[in-house]
Amino acid sequence: MQSLIVVLAAYLIGSLSFAVIVSRAMGMADPRTYGSGNPGATNVLRSGNKKAALLTLIGDALKGLVAVLFASLLVGLWRLPRPDAVIAAAALAVAIGHMWPVFFRFKGGKGVATAGGILLALDWRVGLVTLAVWLILAKGFKISSLAALIAAVIAPILTWYFIPQREYLYSVLVISVLLIVRHHENIRKLLTGSESRITGQDESRS
Repeated sequence: MQSLIVVLAAYLIGSLSFAVIVSRAMGMADPRTYGSGNPGATNVLRSGNKKAALLTLIGDALKGLVAVLFASLLVGLWRLPRPDAVIAAAALAVAIGHMWPVFFRFKGGKGVATAGGILLALDWRVGLVTLAVWLILAKGFKISSLAALIAAVIAPILTWYFIPQREYLYSVLVISVLLIVRHHENIRKLLTGSESRITGQDESRS
Protein backbone atom coordinates (compact mmCIF):
# COMPACT_ATOMS: atom_id res chain seq x y z
CA MET A 1 0.00 0.00 0.00
CA GLN A 2 2.80 2.43 0.86
CA SER A 3 4.51 1.72 -2.46
CA LEU A 4 1.24 2.52 -4.23
CA ILE A 5 1.01 5.81 -2.33
CA VAL A 6 4.50 6.77 -3.50
CA VAL A 7 3.66 6.03 -7.14
CA LEU A 8 0.29 7.80 -6.93
CA ALA A 9 1.91 10.87 -5.38
CA ALA A 10 4.40 10.98 -8.24
CA TYR A 11 1.57 10.78 -10.78
CA LEU A 12 -0.29 13.64 -9.10
CA ILE A 13 2.85 15.79 -9.07
CA GLY A 14 3.27 15.04 -12.76
CA SER A 15 -0.32 16.08 -13.39
CA LEU A 16 0.53 19.70 -12.52
CA SER A 17 0.71 21.18 -16.02
CA PHE A 18 2.88 24.26 -15.62
CA ALA A 19 2.18 25.45 -19.17
CA VAL A 20 -1.47 25.86 -18.20
CA ILE A 21 -0.77 27.05 -14.65
CA VAL A 22 1.77 29.69 -15.69
CA SER A 23 -0.38 30.88 -18.59
CA ARG A 24 -3.40 31.32 -16.35
CA ALA A 25 -1.36 33.11 -13.69
CA MET A 26 0.03 35.53 -16.29
CA GLY A 27 -3.33 36.15 -17.96
CA MET A 28 -2.34 34.41 -21.19
CA ALA A 29 -4.33 32.16 -23.48
CA ASP A 30 -4.48 28.47 -22.68
CA PRO A 31 -1.54 26.88 -24.56
CA ARG A 32 -3.85 24.05 -25.61
CA THR A 33 -5.74 26.52 -27.80
CA TYR A 34 -2.95 27.79 -30.08
CA GLY A 35 0.17 26.66 -31.90
CA SER A 36 0.56 22.90 -31.67
CA GLY A 37 -1.97 22.72 -28.84
CA ASN A 38 0.70 21.05 -26.72
CA PRO A 39 0.92 22.35 -23.12
CA GLY A 40 4.69 22.60 -23.01
CA ALA A 41 7.44 25.21 -22.94
CA THR A 42 8.04 25.22 -26.71
CA ASN A 43 4.41 25.94 -27.48
CA VAL A 44 4.20 28.62 -24.76
CA LEU A 45 7.24 30.23 -26.44
CA ARG A 46 5.13 30.59 -29.59
CA SER A 47 3.02 33.12 -27.68
CA GLY A 48 6.05 35.41 -27.71
CA ASN A 49 6.28 35.45 -23.90
CA LYS A 50 9.77 34.11 -23.16
CA LYS A 51 9.35 34.51 -19.41
CA ALA A 52 6.27 32.28 -19.41
CA ALA A 53 8.07 29.71 -21.54
CA LEU A 54 11.07 29.69 -19.19
CA LEU A 55 8.85 29.32 -16.11
CA THR A 56 7.03 26.46 -17.80
CA LEU A 57 10.30 24.74 -18.65
CA ILE A 58 11.62 25.11 -15.10
CA GLY A 59 8.35 24.02 -13.52
CA ASP A 60 7.98 20.91 -15.68
CA ALA A 61 11.61 19.91 -15.09
CA LEU A 62 11.40 20.52 -11.35
CA LYS A 63 8.31 18.36 -10.93
CA GLY A 64 10.16 15.42 -12.49
CA LEU A 65 13.14 16.05 -10.22
CA VAL A 66 11.05 16.59 -7.08
CA ALA A 67 8.78 13.60 -7.66
CA VAL A 68 11.69 11.17 -7.93
CA LEU A 69 13.60 12.68 -5.00
CA PHE A 70 10.42 12.67 -2.90
CA ALA A 71 9.84 9.02 -3.81
CA SER A 72 13.43 8.22 -2.81
CA LEU A 73 12.88 9.97 0.52
CA LEU A 74 9.67 8.08 1.29
CA VAL A 75 11.19 4.77 0.25
CA GLY A 76 14.01 5.35 2.73
CA LEU A 77 11.78 6.57 5.56
CA TRP A 78 9.31 3.71 5.18
CA ARG A 79 12.00 1.14 4.41
CA LEU A 80 9.97 -0.24 1.56
CA PRO A 81 10.93 -3.54 -0.06
CA ARG A 82 12.44 -3.38 -3.57
CA PRO A 83 13.23 0.34 -3.23
CA ASP A 84 14.75 0.65 -6.72
CA ALA A 85 11.60 -0.77 -8.30
CA VAL A 86 9.40 1.70 -6.39
CA ILE A 87 11.57 4.68 -7.36
CA ALA A 88 11.61 3.52 -10.99
CA ALA A 89 7.83 3.19 -10.94
CA ALA A 90 7.53 6.69 -9.46
CA ALA A 91 9.76 8.05 -12.23
CA LEU A 92 7.48 6.51 -14.83
CA ALA A 93 4.38 7.72 -12.97
CA VAL A 94 5.42 11.38 -12.95
CA ALA A 95 6.11 11.20 -16.70
CA ILE A 96 2.69 9.63 -17.32
CA GLY A 97 1.11 12.28 -15.11
CA HIS A 98 2.65 15.00 -17.27
CA MET A 99 1.49 13.37 -20.50
CA TRP A 100 -1.99 12.47 -19.22
CA PRO A 101 -2.73 14.80 -16.26
CA VAL A 102 -5.80 14.02 -14.20
CA PHE A 103 -6.20 17.73 -13.32
CA PHE A 104 -6.43 18.84 -16.97
CA ARG A 105 -8.70 16.26 -18.58
CA PHE A 106 -5.75 14.02 -19.43
CA LYS A 107 -4.48 16.43 -22.09
CA GLY A 108 -0.83 16.93 -21.25
CA GLY A 109 2.52 17.66 -22.78
CA LYS A 110 5.07 15.50 -24.51
CA GLY A 111 7.29 15.10 -21.48
CA VAL A 112 10.67 16.48 -22.56
CA ALA A 113 11.37 18.83 -19.64
CA THR A 114 9.85 16.45 -17.10
CA ALA A 115 11.97 13.60 -18.44
CA GLY A 116 15.02 15.81 -18.02
CA GLY A 117 14.17 16.38 -14.37
CA ILE A 118 13.62 12.66 -13.86
CA LEU A 119 17.03 11.83 -15.34
CA LEU A 120 18.75 14.40 -13.14
CA ALA A 121 17.15 12.83 -10.07
CA LEU A 122 18.09 9.29 -11.08
CA ASP A 123 21.70 10.18 -11.89
CA TRP A 124 23.08 13.68 -12.41
CA ARG A 125 25.52 12.44 -15.07
CA VAL A 126 22.74 10.99 -17.20
CA GLY A 127 20.65 14.11 -16.74
CA LEU A 128 23.41 16.59 -17.57
CA VAL A 129 24.68 14.74 -20.64
CA THR A 130 21.16 14.30 -22.00
CA LEU A 131 20.42 17.97 -21.33
CA ALA A 132 23.65 19.00 -23.05
CA VAL A 133 22.74 16.93 -26.11
CA TRP A 134 19.27 18.52 -26.24
CA LEU A 135 20.63 22.06 -25.83
CA ILE A 136 23.32 21.65 -28.50
CA LEU A 137 20.89 20.18 -31.02
CA ALA A 138 18.09 22.63 -30.22
CA LYS A 139 20.47 25.58 -30.56
CA GLY A 140 22.08 24.20 -33.69
CA PHE A 141 19.03 23.08 -35.63
CA LYS A 142 16.40 25.33 -33.98
CA ILE A 143 14.01 22.36 -33.99
CA SER A 144 12.90 21.37 -30.51
CA SER A 145 11.29 18.09 -31.54
CA LEU A 146 14.41 16.82 -33.32
CA ALA A 147 16.55 17.58 -30.28
CA ALA A 148 14.03 15.85 -28.02
CA LEU A 149 13.82 12.73 -30.16
CA ILE A 150 17.59 12.29 -30.32
CA ALA A 151 17.87 12.91 -26.57
CA ALA A 152 15.17 10.28 -26.01
CA VAL A 153 17.24 7.73 -27.92
CA ILE A 154 20.44 8.60 -26.06
CA ALA A 155 18.92 8.64 -22.54
CA PRO A 156 18.46 4.84 -22.17
CA ILE A 157 21.99 4.24 -23.44
CA LEU A 158 23.40 6.63 -20.85
CA THR A 159 21.22 5.07 -18.17
CA TRP A 160 22.53 1.60 -19.05
CA TYR A 161 26.12 2.87 -18.90
CA PHE A 162 25.98 4.95 -15.70
CA ILE A 163 23.27 3.34 -13.54
CA PRO A 164 23.65 -0.23 -12.30
CA GLN A 165 20.00 -0.62 -11.24
CA ARG A 166 18.22 -2.32 -14.14
CA GLU A 167 14.85 -1.10 -12.83
CA TYR A 168 15.88 2.45 -13.69
CA LEU A 169 16.85 1.41 -17.20
CA TYR A 170 13.46 -0.19 -17.80
CA SER A 171 11.69 2.95 -16.55
CA VAL A 172 13.79 5.26 -18.74
CA LEU A 173 13.22 2.99 -21.73
CA VAL A 174 9.45 3.19 -21.33
CA ILE A 175 9.56 6.97 -20.80
CA SER A 176 11.66 7.37 -23.95
CA VAL A 177 9.26 5.24 -25.98
CA LEU A 178 6.28 7.24 -24.70
CA LEU A 179 8.07 10.50 -25.50
CA ILE A 180 8.79 9.34 -29.05
CA VAL A 181 5.19 8.19 -29.52
CA ARG A 182 3.94 11.56 -28.27
CA HIS A 183 6.06 13.17 -31.00
CA HIS A 184 4.48 11.15 -33.83
CA GLU A 185 3.10 14.28 -35.54
CA ASN A 186 6.48 15.98 -35.25
CA ILE A 187 8.17 12.93 -36.76
CA ARG A 188 5.81 13.10 -39.73
CA LYS A 189 6.57 16.79 -40.20
CA LEU A 190 10.31 16.23 -39.87
CA LEU A 191 10.13 13.63 -42.63
CA THR A 192 8.18 16.01 -44.89
CA GLY A 193 10.33 19.03 -44.01
CA SER A 194 7.41 20.99 -42.57
CA GLU A 195 8.39 20.98 -38.89
CA SER A 196 8.53 24.46 -37.38
CA ARG A 197 11.61 26.00 -35.83
CA ILE A 198 12.09 27.67 -32.46
CA THR A 199 11.54 31.39 -32.98
CA GLY A 200 9.76 32.70 -29.89
CA GLN A 201 6.77 33.76 -32.02
CA ASP A 202 3.43 32.17 -32.74
CA GLU A 203 4.22 31.05 -36.25
CA SER A 204 2.03 28.09 -37.18
CA ARG A 205 0.07 25.15 -35.87
CA SER A 206 2.88 22.65 -35.63
